[in-house]
Amino acid sequence: MKSPSLRTPLLCLSLLVLAACGRGKEQGPPKMPPPEVGVVRAQPQSSPLTRDLVGRLSAYRSADVRARVPGVLLKRRYDEGTDVRKGQLLFQIDPAPLQAALNASLASLAQAQATYTNNKVAAQRMHELAPRGYVSKSDVDNADAAERTAAAAVQVARANVQSARINRGYANVTSPIDGRAGQQQVTEGALVGSGEATLLTTVDQIDPLYVNFTIGADVLEQLRRAQSRGSVTLADPDKTSVQVTLPDGSIYAEKGTLDFSAATVDPSTGSVNLRATIPNPKHSLLPGMYVTLKASLGQQHKVFLVPQAAVQRDTAGAYLMTVGTDGKVVRKDVSTGEMMGGNWVITDGLKPGDQVIVSGVQKVKAGAPAKTSPWQPASASGSSAPDAPGAAPASK
Repeated sequence: MKSPSLRTPLLCLSLLVLAACGRGKEQGPPKMPPPEVGVVRAQPQSSPLTRDLVGRLSAYRSADVRARVPGVLLKRRYDEGTDVRKGQLLFQIDPAPLQAALNASLASLAQAQATYTNNKVAAQRMHELAPRGYVSKSDVDNADAAERTAAAAVQVARANVQSARINRGYANVTSPIDGRAGQQQVTEGALVGSGEATLLTTVDQIDPLYVNFTIGADVLEQLRRAQSRGSVTLADPDKTSVQVTLPDGSIYAEKGTLDFSAATVDPSTGSVNLRATIPNPKHSLLPGMYVTLKASLGQQHKVFLVPQAAVQRDTAGAYLMTVGTDGKVVRKDVSTGEMMGGNWVITDGLKPGDQVIVSGVQKVKAGAPAKTSPWQPASASGSSAPDAPGAAPASK
């Protein structure tokens, strides 16, 4: 048996161990601090109303150059794919048959003029003899009729000469407009213009160019309803501009202006056809190219611009994570418009003063607390960049 003096220290030691274990159970594991996030405070503002669309370029004017008279093609007088001027000689058709037809018309005109002169002299003589009773009145009437018939024949002959002269001129095929001449469609030695106006080449005016695009009828209706509510101000048609993005992603230097809007909806697509004119002084754009364009349709009011990194998406759509006044994270489903620079246009779902989480979104959870600090994006040089338009940094 242990002595009483030994049992006392052991009992005290056991009580100390039990007390320490009890204190450990009461405290539990240490709590994690709330994640720190960068936020911006949403502020409503007005911003340009734009739409990203796809368009196709077409020539401002396009003219088919055709053989208007029959004959053998002798020579091409231009370099394919080069710029030509209006009236410049492009092709030559054998003029010999046309010249012969012109000469025959001139001979017929001379014959008709001679007949008219003879009939006129005969009619004058009849009028001189009639008062003396040497000729009858019917002879005078016949002479006058012959003179009138001969005068009409002269007019017909002159018209035939003019027509033959025009056809002779068509032997030299010229460009109808200024533009770029295309590939030759018929080779030298071919018979052209026999029975139909043979296509020889095409001349396209490519400065300026048309860009043709469409916009959904439902989109236009939404814009009109928004305008009636005062949240959108649509631009005048003649002030609507377009900015073209080239296939390589670069921005085209020249802006275009809207010059045509269809009055009806295309039933096959449910869209309205639009067309803009865009300058092309360097001929860097070519007809037939597909381009992306940003159409400026007016101004939209009371919208929010938030950095692109703040907008998240899932099966329910776009949403933002915000920090409420109680310091807890709140999810807000939003409606997004167009991208402007590095910011999304938020048209619905936000309220003025909402603290939108931009950095640290992956660390937060709806309903959990978060510690806020102003978000400052880093520029390429490492210094802080200005905040997104329409968003003010939130205070801690």
